[in-house]
Amino acid sequence: MRVAQLGAGQPSVAIVGAIHGDEPCGARAIERLIEDDPPVRRPVKLIIANAEALERDVRYVDADLNRAFDDGVPEDALERDLAHQLASELRGMTAISIHSTQSYPYPFAIASRIDDYARDIASKLSVRALVDTGSPNLGRVFEAEADIIEVEAGLQKSDAATENAYRLVREFLTATRVLPGETTAGELPVYRVGEPIEKPDASAYEVFVENFTRVEANEPFAAADGTPLSEPNPFYPILLSSYGYADIFGFRGQKLGTVTPGQRESDGASSTRSRSRSNAQ
Repeated sequence: MRVAQLGAGQPSVAIVGAIHGDEPCGARAIERLIEDDPPVRRPVKLIIANAEALERDVRYVDADLNRAFDDGVPEDALERDLAHQLASELRGMTAISIHSTQSYPYPFAIASRIDDYARDIASKLSVRALVDTGSPNLGRVFEAEADIIEVEAGLQKSDAATENAYRLVREFLTATRVLPGETTAGELPVYRVGEPIEKPDASAYEVFVENFTRVEANEPFAAADGTPLSEPNPFYPILLSSYGYADIFGFRGQKLGTVTPGQRESDGASSTRSRSRSNAQ
């Protein structure tokens, strides 16, 4: 793990990159930020989480670091120690973790629940959606005692993902008052991750639909060895791709509604969670 800092004093804001070593965009954004050395109003901690996996260009060395924040990984796994270190570094912090994906070229945000922090930060980032994981954290970095939002910056190892990651980092630092300036906030659609869509045994897979775009009942969304696949109920695809996962295409999603700048959990009927029943599609 590599940890750096901009500004003097004890930071309460952090940026995390390279939780997965084969997703270099976050580390590159951090390195560029260090090189640019912008004047900061308050200190920020910069963490390249799995430096060894990044150097090897592999997702992880012994275990997935973003599933290692519980006791379900071997005691001798490198990532078990890294998870303890990262949790310690992030304790009490406001943080963003940068990732990339094989399924969607545009940035979107992920939160373990749609709380005030997720609403406030996501609505100030240039992302196209906010995704509620809608399930136990399963050893993810969300287990750390911190306010954390993840962002998928774009397609894995693409130049666009690197540029997006740097822009998102600057927007996050502006939103948290580390950097001077104003953020542009807007209404953002919110989705909840549902059950995975299993892949049948096949030698070739195709995906026909766009993530976050409604798939109608019985509409072919993918194919396995040329055979179309459909679902009996409509859904919103999330992280859907042909080869991003070995055993699943991605996930069935539910659209919850939207978040708007300044919306709080205490807003009652206007909050995303309280509207989810009526807005579910």
